[in-house]
Amino acid sequence: MNDPAAGPSLAEFEAARLVVADVVDTTPMESSRYLSEVLGAEVWLKCENLQRTGSYKIRGAYNRLSHLSAEARSHGVVAASAGNHAQGVAFAARELGMRATIFMPVGVALPKLSATRDYGADVMLHGHTVDVTLRAAAEFAAETGGEFIHPFDHPDVVAGQGTLGLEILDQVPEVDTIIVPIGGGGLISGVASAVKQRAEVLGREVHIIGVQAANAAAYPQSLINGEPTEIVISPTIADGIAVAKPGTLNFEIIRDMVDEVITVDEDDIAKALLVLLERAKLVVEPAGAVGVAAILAGKVQPRGVTVAILSGGNIDPLIMERIVSHGLAASERYLKLRIPLPDRPGQLARTAEIVAESNANVVEVLHTRHGSGLQISEVELELHIETRGPEHAELVLHNLRENGFHPRVDF
Repeated sequence: MNDPAAGPSLAEFEAARLVVADVVDTTPMESSRYLSEVLGAEVWLKCENLQRTGSYKIRGAYNRLSHLSAEARSHGVVAASAGNHAQGVAFAARELGMRATIFMPVGVALPKLSATRDYGADVMLHGHTVDVTLRAAAEFAAETGGEFIHPFDHPDVVAGQGTLGLEILDQVPEVDTIIVPIGGGGLISGVASAVKQRAEVLGREVHIIGVQAANAAAYPQSLINGEPTEIVISPTIADGIAVAKPGTLNFEIIRDMVDEVITVDEDDIAKALLVLLERAKLVVEPAGAVGVAAILAGKVQPRGVTVAILSGGNIDPLIMERIVSHGLAASERYLKLRIPLPDRPGQLARTAEIVAESNANVVEVLHTRHGSGLQISEVELELHIETRGPEHAELVLHNLRENGFHPRVDF
């Protein structure tokens, strides 16, 4: 194992743990029989979605602010975030008696905006992406003399996030694999460094896997290039880890201490949120669910006892509704069908009868003569149907075809 000289030592991680103990909860570690069966190894879920402020970010933020000098504190702190870092900094500043100015993207989810303001921060909306917002916050800090609190690229932030790794080792001492979401790299660089250093002392090994959203995966290319590389981000539901360029310190630690980095697509993430809701009864934001998404997508190899970190639970209910619907469709439990029909009485009733006989439930119907490609004597029926999964969905399609209909699945 290489030793990244710039990263915190084990003693610094232990010291950070004492600091953040003032505000951080020891979050639950929940076993998952369902995910254990999927992976073929024992799986535990580290529930940082139940942490104060709704994510792990409070750890790094509080540790960073605690190390500021009295003079720096007097000028206040400045941060930029789409939500979780914002809430962590705002909460930490309030607890430590500092003024906080938080820059957030214009389209930030209302619950995150409201929570940040409720913690006493002054919020400034600027830009439509986190990278633009970060630059504006850094410029504001330079102009006003406020201390800029970077969300991931600072040793004190990394040390604070690493306290989560020490907590995991205390709760599941026999852990063999830890799966960690990656955005800029603050969480995984802290967890990997703390865990690897502690494991070395104990004479054992722990495999660390990082997971990124495929639409915002800066680390795979950066690791290939051997340096932090900026990418163009595509839209992703996992906005909490949509970072275009790795942090310099974070990259060094990840390069030396993380065993593999994998990616998951949008459908994988949506399915993971649905599984966590149904099987674990846990509300998790998309960025916090990518580790579970990797297990469900078959991208994680079983290597003994596995812990997947659920890094946050701050999700807009409106976004949750859309993602759950998408997850149902991705799991083939929600079918959208288009069926051309002869324009004569009884066809709609017959179609509904077949669906009912298949024990599926119609939730929405559109009957139109204006679909593209229709003949003058045809109409198009659009059906939205709830099913019990892929096999049941295939049964519905089979029964429609057996009765002379030609359904098309609309994705």
